Amino acid sequence: MSSAAALNYAGCEDNHYQPHFLDSCFLCRRPLGHNSDIFMYRGNTPFCSQECRQEQIETDEANEKRWKISSSKRSNHSTTKENNTKKVVRTGTVAVA
Repeated sequence: MSSAAALNYAGCEDNHYQPHFLDSCFLCRRPLGHNSDIFMYRGNTPFCSQECRQEQIETDEANEKRWKISSSKRSNHSTTKENNTKKVVRTGTVAVA
């Protein structure tokens, strides 16, 4: 059942169609076909191809690397010289179910 049909079936009368998250590729916004493969990433992010998904993975990894570097610089900068204590920052991946 298409998203529009499901919306009408649910009895929504105001016809303010909200697109379903599987209607288009997260990266290029190309419509996802009903009989075509959908490549998922991080649970609920759909892509039309392996190439689009890989591009998003590489972008996310670069952003995470930049965040870790800037976080590390802030941590080193916040070291107090008065009592010579350092703040410890733990980095890693957090998974939430």
